[in-house]
Amino acid sequence: MSGNSSVQNCAVDARGESQAAVPSGGAAPNGVAPDVPESGPMPEHVFTATLWVWDARKQDTWTFVTVPAEATASIEDEADARGPRGGFGSVKVEVRIAATSWHTSVFPDAASGLFVLPIKRSVREANGLDLGDAAIVHLRVR
Repeated sequence: MSGNSSVQNCAVDARGESQAAVPSGGAAPNGVAPDVPESGPMPEHVFTATLWVWDARKQDTWTFVTVPAEATASIEDEADARGPRGGFGSVKVEVRIAATSWHTSVFPDAASGLFVLPIKRSVREANGLDLGDAAIVHLRVR
């Protein structure tokens, strides 16, 4: 996930509340990319978020991070530009944490109005991440 695109930086806690937003590379003052490319790679969103377990599946330890509001708004726009979404309003994304990259989807969370990103066990183990840890996430709509 490299290239000369806008990178948006912010932090989000387990409740999905933004801690800071630092736009760069031509982003608007609110941290949202002003234009969504019609073709080619989408902008990369970079944020720090805390790992948490989905309450409905605690015994299965389904682990997620919450995508901050600024990135969620941009992802919504980028997904709309790409066409129809997947099941449950999901959006296909490419993700990187440290040296680990994978393809997955983000899912809308009705309670917060934000997207949530599942973090696979193999990614957590490869990067020494546990519940409550903060991870730097690089995310791009595919």
